[in-house]
Amino acid sequence: MESPTRLLQFDVEDNAMLLERCNPGTPLGDLLEPEQDVILAGLLRRPWREPPESHPFRTLSVLTQRWNARAREKAEGGVDTGLVEEGMRLFEELPRTATQHVLLATDLHAGNVLQAQREPWPVIDPKPFVGDPAYDTTQHLFNCRERLCAQALDTIHRFADLLELDRHRVRSWVFARVIVTP
Repeated sequence: MESPTRLLQFDVEDNAMLLERCNPGTPLGDLLEPEQDVILAGLLRRPWREPPESHPFRTLSVLTQRWNARAREKAEGGVDTGLVEEGMRLFEELPRTATQHVLLATDLHAGNVLQAQREPWPVIDPKPFVGDPAYDTTQHLFNCRERLCAQALDTIHRFADLLELDRHRVRSWVFARVIVTP
């Protein structure tokens, strides 16, 4: 029988807890990106459940509104104003038009997954929000920068297909994040 999770260490100042040690602790990023895609697709789907109405999590629209407020500064810094306006429009529209609102990881990428013994690839450092699952693809895709720049549509479509998500929504989220986020 598996032992229950217990708190091994904590740091109040850094807001961090150590719940288990990952041995060997090899980052998923050591694998080739197409292999990462498959593993991360499986890991991303795990928390995607509609939370109860009284959930304590922030909504994705809170995050996109904060980024939109900062985007105006970016537009003043020389980035094409029309592109920034379109990204900001998508940040308002996409959370509102999502057909699902599920618990998201929001920061799941190969650097936040370590090889361990209890299970093959436990996730570390979750940043939960509730919103559109198509958004959850963006962090991993951004960490595949060379592949995303060289083969944007192929990379986005492959990952969207692995997650059985609408390709257009994933492309829209990626575009908005590229344009709007810091």
